[in-house]
Amino acid sequence: MSTPAPEDFSYQRPRPRLSVDELLAAKNTQPIRSLDDLAADTFESDEELEEFLAFTYAERHRDAA
Repeated sequence: MSTPAPEDFSYQRPRPRLSVDELLAAKNTQPIRSLDDLAADTFESDEELEEFLAFTYAERHRDAA
């Protein structure tokens, strides 16, 4: 006698557990050695940065009143 297949396919098989070191090696990541590693030229000018900060501040405080 065979068992019928389950109708619920939402069950996902657990993935094998990898250590943090194994996950980092799989992504070929490197440690951050200085703040320069995190630097990015997101804004083309100080004015553009100021506009973004003003917009962000206004949005965060929009519903506070």
